[in-house]
Amino acid sequence: MTMPKGLGRVLPEIVGRDVFDALVIRTDFSDDESWTAVVGELRRPWGPGGEFPARVQVVDARAWSGATSDEVLAAVDEDEYLGVVFVADRHAMRPPTRGLPALTTVRDDEDDLDPVYYQDLVESPEPREFRAAPAAVHSVRVNVTLGTMDFAEFAAAASAESDRVLRPVRPV
Repeated sequence: MTMPKGLGRVLPEIVGRDVFDALVIRTDFSDDESWTAVVGELRRPWGPGGEFPARVQVVDARAWSGATSDEVLAAVDEDEYLGVVFVADRHAMRPPTRGLPALTTVRDDEDDLDPVYYQDLVESPEPREFRAAPAAVHSVRVNVTLGTMDFAEFAAAASAESDRVLRPVRPV
């Protein structure tokens, strides 16, 4: 069991996650039918032609019910290979978009930054989260893990959408 720092809640330890698996934690248990649809979308092959197998670890334990973003991030803090975690919250259960919060696990400690040299970063911190459609989860996970794109680039793409939900890029 993992106890987030400063919180009294005990959350189950996440075990067996492969470094290349997208981690999706269910925190809303109000609609099993919608959850089944979300998981179905997460397990579909992805990529321009659907050529890549879906690699996802789904955490579906009621102990996570109602967990906040801060609690989720604190609970996964020890996984040094995890750059992004996805949450299936109440909003993610709503069709048609089903936007799951994508949370970056990389944190800049603003208290340690010298404002003389890092003023722009102190005044405009990197985004901490954005929403991604289940079909976009794998692209985010792969690119963040491999370092081909960073979290902020995906957050910017999501913020450019009218509903602020990142969707997969469709081939032309």
